[in-house]
Amino acid sequence: MDLFALTRRLIDIESTTPNEGAGGEFLCDELRRRGFEARKMHVEDDRHNVLATWPGHGQPTVVFSTHMDTVPPFISSSEDGTRIYGRGSCDAKGIIAAQIAAGEKLRAAGVFVGLLFLVGEETNSIGARVANQQPIGARFMINGEPTDNRLALATKGSLHVVLTGRGKMAHSAYPELGESAIDKLVEALHRLHTMKLPESEDVGPCTKNVGTIEGGRARNVIPDFARAEIFYRLVGPADELRRQIVETVGELAEVEFTREAKFMRLRTLDGLPTMVAAFTTDIPSLGNWGEPLLLGPGSIHVAHTEGEFVEKAQLAEAVELYCAVAKRLVEDR
Repeated sequence: MDLFALTRRLIDIESTTPNEGAGGEFLCDELRRRGFEARKMHVEDDRHNVLATWPGHGQPTVVFSTHMDTVPPFISSSEDGTRIYGRGSCDAKGIIAAQIAAGEKLRAAGVFVGLLFLVGEETNSIGARVANQQPIGARFMINGEPTDNRLALATKGSLHVVLTGRGKMAHSAYPELGESAIDKLVEALHRLHTMKLPESEDVGPCTKNVGTIEGGRARNVIPDFARAEIFYRLVGPADELRRQIVETVGELAEVEFTREAKFMRLRTLDGLPTMVAAFTTDIPSLGNWGEPLLLGPGSIHVAHTEGEFVEKAQLAEAVELYCAVAKRLVEDR
């Protein structure tokens, strides 16, 4: 399969989280067919990461890594003269194809890299967390996400927060007999909206998104329950932000911090363009897989959209970039 055909074949395998099983099976078979020594790394149920190395060449200095899962809904592939479309085209199945092609090209040049393809990146990085307990001694990891083929100098972290408001039900004609959990939650969210968030001169601001709100029983019942999920993008340590959130919300709602991925500054290389990844990746969960770099074809601005695509020229360029970066890392070690 050539680069574009492999990209389309991967897109056409439905692998929305947590349904990565078929994609992992295909990758194992395809990598073995190409001469890699590939194995499945069990995560849970029929979900497996895929690890591939070249037989007879020991532990690689560099490992290419990205994720197999996609966000819903599944969208099959199509293409025109310049682009490949479909779910995962840029996030991250085109990247898988480019990393495989780069691995083969590097082998011809006597550089033997590893490949690590993971499940669960779009939700909780469970595949990365499992893989982190089974490192193979690589010194560098080049993680693939849509960066327009620019090296990320930093990747923002994330902090997931759940607010829960509690109240007392009553007939809506007599609000004085009840206590509205929704009113409390709305006030808590307003206070958080006015709270000053940290900024970094070279990375930008910490940002906040209220992703979901639910609550209440019926329109004529004073609500006794309300809940909101909030997502912060971090530009530094989260300890002070956590303290501020709890202090700002006060007694209006219960505050639960459900997940955190750390903000990270990353290795760059002279002469290559850079960017800041405002999104979160598997990198914070893969600390045992070597010093991380972040690089990949495609634009994050079209990822997770119904019109997701990757430019064919960027895919081809990514193969050359992955090869060039891997060679520099091996030479500089």
